[in-house]
Amino acid sequence: MGRKSRDSRRNRMVGESRSPVTTEGFGRPLTAVVLAWAIPGSGHLWLGRRQRGLVFLVAIPLMFMSGLWLDGALAPFDAAQPLALMAAFADLGNGLPYVIVRVGGFGEGRVVAATFEYGNTFLIVSGLLNMLVCLDAYDVALGRK
Repeated sequence: MGRKSRDSRRNRMVGESRSPVTTEGFGRPLTAVVLAWAIPGSGHLWLGRRQRGLVFLVAIPLMFMSGLWLDGALAPFDAAQPLALMAAFADLGNGLPYVIVRVGGFGEGRVVAATFEYGNTFLIVSGLLNMLVCLDAYDVALGRK
């Protein structure tokens, strides 16, 4: 990045006055978060961030499907097992792909498969990544980014 572009960006940022966040315009950020959770990347697409939205729209479901392909299992919601409960909440972060797989009866995994743990890791990480994408869409909708 050249000196001229850095200086002009700094001058633009100093010149902008950011208003404090209020609950008055809460509909747009909430819609962006719900869209981003339901279909990874759709919140950014809705906010006009096409390139970023398309990357998320491809990468996160691909990671989720890779976890299923590697015989990973969706974690059960079992309060007696705290680590499994946290993994279940992480899986839930995948949005509609998670719901479709859970309702369809898929995602049971095969414990004897050599790739079982890798699959679980892909499923958990894709859900956590989508949660971060939701937070990013929220920040973009509020004008923080």
